[in-house]
Amino acid sequence: MLSYEAMKPTKWLLGITGGIAAYKTPELVRLLTKQGKQVRVVLSKGGSAFVAPLSLQAVSGHPVYSELLDTDFEAAMGHIELARWADGILIAPLSANRLAALALGMADDLLTTLCLATKAPIWVAPAMNQQMWHHPATQQHIATLKARNIHILGPAFGEQACKEVGLGRMLEPEDIVSQLFAYPKPLQGRNILITAGPTWEAIDPVRFISNRSSGKMGFALAQAATRLGANVVLISGPVTLPTPQGVKRLDVVSAKEMYAAVMQQVENMDVFISAAAVADFYVKEAASQKIKKDMQADFWQLTLAQNPDILAQVAAREKRPFCVGFAAETENIQANAKQKLQQKNVDLIAVNDVSRKDIGFDVDMNALTVFSPEATYHIPKDSKYHVSLKLLEIISEQVCKKYNYESLINV
Repeated sequence: MLSYEAMKPTKWLLGITGGIAAYKTPELVRLLTKQGKQVRVVLSKGGSAFVAPLSLQAVSGHPVYSELLDTDFEAAMGHIELARWADGILIAPLSANRLAALALGMADDLLTTLCLATKAPIWVAPAMNQQMWHHPATQQHIATLKARNIHILGPAFGEQACKEVGLGRMLEPEDIVSQLFAYPKPLQGRNILITAGPTWEAIDPVRFISNRSSGKMGFALAQAATRLGANVVLISGPVTLPTPQGVKRLDVVSAKEMYAAVMQQVENMDVFISAAAVADFYVKEAASQKIKKDMQADFWQLTLAQNPDILAQVAAREKRPFCVGFAAETENIQANAKQKLQQKNVDLIAVNDVSRKDIGFDVDMNALTVFSPEATYHIPKDSKYHVSLKLLEIISEQVCKKYNYESLINV
């Protein structure tokens, strides 16, 4: 099962302690914000000797915190609120002194107090003289942190400010960020087919029947699945979204084109996620030329026929992948989802309530209720990318259960 919560942090506290490497931290803040993360900075007294609070405020866009007993900040128990706000804490650089305080559970400054008051995972990037790093006391403190599931980043080998050479340099900001977001690969080697976006069903060369799907959810799923190691084929209806890195994309227009593309690709797939909002009907006899407006006519009749049900037909195959469907509902969500789950004979149905304006169509946020034959899962409102990660966690769990796998890695 994916360790989703460990990879989810978007609200980061960056603690900066005393050390020459502190001068690199504005770049670290910049790289974190470039990743779309919110960053608040806690600067120790020692850290302020090497980097100015104003520089950190400029790159983070927020005031820099430093004093534990700040009367304005503490009026609303500010350090507790800050500890609750964060879903990830990074201390870089972490000096030998603050390393010892952290290992001993001290709360003698704002940063160590926050670390005791938070439930968020903690990463540290030690930086000190190489002799200090190798000292038994330091190594004992590092072992203590590891035993508490605090993640140690580095240190690196190289020349130090004191001109000695050895282990003790803080990792470069780019390396820290790379390690922070080095996601596990639980879907390594798995083949996943995803459909996304709307379909256009032609009325004539300039008009068509469609829906409000932007394709953002399907593209977020493709991006997340690739990040988790899967080989992803994305079949997309007409959208204006960039192709996620590492994804093989096939563009189609109509439901029949999407059906043909899916059937051509599905043979060797492990998972099929039908996230596209495929039009249920097509115009039986689309005009080859633009239909001129009849000023005398009060209405215009179209004869519609049913499009193939792509999800149901994939689920009906003798050798079929694990099948996941999407349902956009406005009422009776549970009853409609369970009916669709049974009728289409699929493994999971993910439902979003499109009657809400803050999730679903045309926006970057979503929330899902996911139904399997045995269970119901709720994914709270979040970015479509993070909702995708959580959905893939559920898919991974259900695939393992169905096929009696221990994991999806090298199965």
